[in-house]
Amino acid sequence: MTTMTEKKQFKILVSDKLGEGGLNILKKEPEFQVDNKPGLKPEELKAIIGEYDAIVIRSGTQMTKDILEAAKRLTLVGRAGVGVDNVDMPTATKQGIVVMNTPDGNTISTAEHSFSMLMALARNIAQANESIHKGEWKRAQFMGTELNEKTLGVIGLGRIGREVAKRAIAFGMRVIGYDPYISAENVGQLGIEVVDLDTVFRQADFITLHVPKNDDTKNIINAGSIAKMKKGVSIINCARGGLVDEQALCDAIQSGQVKGAALDVFAKEPPENNPLLVLDHVIATPHLGASTEEAQENVAIAVAQQVADALLERGIRNAVNMPSVDQETLRVLKPWIRLAECLGLMQAQLFGGRFQEVSIRYGGEITNYNMAPLTIAVLKGLLEKVCDGIVNFVNAPAIAKERGIAVSESKTTQVEDFSSFITVEVKMDGQTNSVMGTLFGKREPRIVRINEFFLEMIPRGVVLSIHNEDLPGVVGTIGSVLGKNKINIAEMTLGRVEKKGKAYAMTVINTDQDIPAAVLDELKAVPPIIDAKVIHF
Repeated sequence: MTTMTEKKQFKILVSDKLGEGGLNILKKEPEFQVDNKPGLKPEELKAIIGEYDAIVIRSGTQMTKDILEAAKRLTLVGRAGVGVDNVDMPTATKQGIVVMNTPDGNTISTAEHSFSMLMALARNIAQANESIHKGEWKRAQFMGTELNEKTLGVIGLGRIGREVAKRAIAFGMRVIGYDPYISAENVGQLGIEVVDLDTVFRQADFITLHVPKNDDTKNIINAGSIAKMKKGVSIINCARGGLVDEQALCDAIQSGQVKGAALDVFAKEPPENNPLLVLDHVIATPHLGASTEEAQENVAIAVAQQVADALLERGIRNAVNMPSVDQETLRVLKPWIRLAECLGLMQAQLFGGRFQEVSIRYGGEITNYNMAPLTIAVLKGLLEKVCDGIVNFVNAPAIAKERGIAVSESKTTQVEDFSSFITVEVKMDGQTNSVMGTLFGKREPRIVRINEFFLEMIPRGVVLSIHNEDLPGVVGTIGSVLGKNKINIAEMTLGRVEKKGKAYAMTVINTDQDIPAAVLDELKAVPPIIDAKVIHF
C-alpha cells in the first residue's frame, strides 16, 4: 500500500528502552534487521537515521525536523506510548513518514495513577507520610476530604478519561465531563454527564485532565479558567505537560483559590526551579502514569506488532497522520485502493495537473467502509505525476492542501450503472472531467467511463488513449502505426458517442512496450485523431 513494500529487507532502529516482548516480535521476522541502540544522543541519531526504514521510540527520543529530514529511507515511526509531541508531525507527514502510537497499552495504568493522585490529594497522603517520617504526629494538620458526593470534572473523555470516571463513580462521586469530540450518547451510559468547559470549571470540586497537548489545549488551565472555578478546587494532571499554566496555578494555590494540585507531568521535564514544587499543597511524581510493568510490556508488544504489520502490509493501526486500516478491512479495500489511485493517475495524465477542485463519489457496497484511505489514494494518484517530490499515502492530503485543492467526497447506496463504483470529478481552468471505475469479480480494477465515453479499460502498465472522430479506417491506421514501430497491442477497448450529428470515439489500448514521443506525434498527425496521450500505471 505504501513505499514500505518496495524493499524485501527492512532495517529497524530501537532508540529507547523497549520491553523484551516487543523486541522478540521484531527479531522473529526474517525480513527485519533490528538494531537496539537506546540512549543515542541527537547528533548520533542524526548520523545513522538515514540507514533505517523504521524507528521505535518512547518519550526519550526527539524526532526533530532536522533528524526527520536526514531520514531518507524512513517510512515509519512507532511510538510506544500515547503522546507523539516528541515527533515533529508536520515534517513527518511532509516526508511521507507514518507515525503510529499505542493508545491502549497504558490506559489502565495511567487511569489508576490519576485516581491514585486524586485520592492522595484528597487525603493529604504524601504530606502526612513525609511528616510522620520526620517523627511528627500532626493529625489535625492533615484533615482530608471525602470523595463521596463530590463532583469530579473530567476534561477529555477518551479511553483514560472514561476509566478514571468509572473509578470515581464507584466511589460515589458525581462525574461531569467535557470533550468536544465525544457525543453524550457515547458516555452517558457510563454515568457521565457531558457539559461544556465552563460548567466543568464552575461546578467541579476536583478537575482531572486527559487531553493531548495541541494549540487548543495548551494552558487550558490558566489564570482565566482558574478564576471561574470553585474556591478550594483541586487539580490533577497526569496527561501532558503544558496543559497547565504552572505560574498561574502556583499563584492560585498561594491565594487559596485552588486547594491543591497533583502533577505527574510538567511543561519542562525534569522540572527545574519550578515554583510549584516548593508548595506544601502540591504532590508530584516523575511522569509515572505509564510506569507499571504491565503497561511497559503492553506498549512494547503493541508497538512492535504494529510496526511489523505495517511494514509487512498486514494493516496499519493507530496511525496519527493517516487513516488506520486493520488487516481485514485492508483485505477488502486493497483492490479499491488500487482502483482509486489509478483513477487519480488517469485524471492527472489525461487531463493535466492544474487541479482546483476534486470531488469523489462512492456508490454501492463500498460505502459500508471507511472512505478515507480511498480518498487519499485518489489524491496520491492525482499528485504523484505532477509534483517534484515524493507523494505517498501519508503526505498526499497535506500536499493537496498546500496547493489549495478543494477536496470533497460523497456516498450513495443507490445502484447505478454498476453495483459499486468510484467516480472522480476534477475541475480545473473552467473545465470539469470525470472518470469512473469499478471492480470486476471484486478484485480486478477497471476504468469504465471517461467523461461521456463508456468503455472497459484495464489500468495497468502502458496505456495509449486516443480521442478521435469515429470514421472508417482510424483503428486500422492506429494499428499500422503501432505495428511498424514494433509496439504490440495487448488489450483494446473503445467507447463511442454522438454529438450534433457527428460520431466520436475514445480508443484505449494497453501496449507491451512504451510509446516514444515520435510515435505519439505520428498518431496525432492522423487527421481524424483529435488527441493522443500515453498514461503510465
